[in-house]
Amino acid sequence: MPTLPFARWLPELREPGAVRADALAGLTGAVVVLPQGVAFATLAGMPPQYGLYAAMVPCIIAALFGSSRLMVTGPANAISLTTLALIAPLAVPGSSQYITLVLTLTFLVGVLQLALGLARAGKLVDLVPHAVIVGFTAGAAVLIINSQIGPFLGLALPRGLHLVDTLPAAAARLGEVQWAAPLVGTITLLTILLWKPLNRWVPAMLIAVVAGALAAWLIARFVPQWPPLATVSALPGALPPLSFPDLSLDTVRALFGATLVMTLLGLTEAVAIARSVATKYGDRLDGSQEFIGQGMANLAGSFFSSYPASGSFNRSGVNVVSGARTPFAAICAALFLVALLFFVAPLARYLPFAVIAGLLFMVAWGLIDRREIVRIWNEEPVARWPMLVTFIATVTLSLEWAILLGITVALLAQRFARR
Repeated sequence: MPTLPFARWLPELREPGAVRADALAGLTGAVVVLPQGVAFATLAGMPPQYGLYAAMVPCIIAALFGSSRLMVTGPANAISLTTLALIAPLAVPGSSQYITLVLTLTFLVGVLQLALGLARAGKLVDLVPHAVIVGFTAGAAVLIINSQIGPFLGLALPRGLHLVDTLPAAAARLGEVQWAAPLVGTITLLTILLWKPLNRWVPAMLIAVVAGALAAWLIARFVPQWPPLATVSALPGALPPLSFPDLSLDTVRALFGATLVMTLLGLTEAVAIARSVATKYGDRLDGSQEFIGQGMANLAGSFFSSYPASGSFNRSGVNVVSGARTPFAAICAALFLVALLFFVAPLARYLPFAVIAGLLFMVAWGLIDRREIVRIWNEEPVARWPMLVTFIATVTLSLEWAILLGITVALLAQRFARR
């Protein structure tokens, strides 16, 4: 009988300093995900608390049953954006119907991921060329920026505006810009940049949230003639409420295509992060077991108000830098997050959407792997076209078609290159 993943690393917690190292890394991860979770939920079209719920149960389950020792599972940037792109055509973002569809999507993605893992299909992600992922993430970054122009300017632009429509729409309403919003958003951005050298001690994003919220409070106090900024609603509580997917035939049929795309994207992102960490630290990665871990995480998360979760680049990096030794650090991060929310949930109402826009602008900039784009373009002529086509398709077409088109172009380019 195969050994359960957690049975392999639990004995390591007896080593001197192991629990302390994992607990401290987990506390750092919990602090980091506070602003990130709210920002990513907004990006996904979900109420802010759902981003934090996605960092709880899925994080614990993936740590127990996944293969990666140091990857952290939870809300992620590309996954959040894709959630909005896939579900917004079916329901109004933020509505009860939208939330039900997203939670059902989480369940269906979990089922398919788990099935692929049990079928030992861990090498399936190798079918997605690296250049396609680079092009997709760069395109996703552009879409993230596009989605946050309205909040950054304090304008209530319609959701889902196409890239070529957003700037003209904003320009036409330039006289309605709430100048406190771009000011607060800029302060948030500058704080992240200036605090970057100290990021390993206190997360820059957390400091930026505090600085942005404080700036908004000072503006409201000393410049009362400026209209108040739109802010996040107070978070309802620290514990995720129970939820149940809608498995009616019509709903499952409507989510069929979205499930395939989200499953592929979630697994590709998770395995890419897990593989990167494993290579860097000489660890062994079982791709199929990671599929199982991700599938179980999303399955469980769908009953605890989580939208689709996957590996997080930012939180996994913080986990490693903070000195984590085992997956127990990710479990600690989820538990510490619950504890922190008991104290900070009421304070969310002081967080302007302009601050979240500033955070997401910085997240988007970090998604664009400029060095890798240049390397692929200069050194891999066959791969440059899938990357370019995927990028263009991502910002002009639906995200599911962008990935499929990128894979198709990659296969055709490889075939022509062999002739």
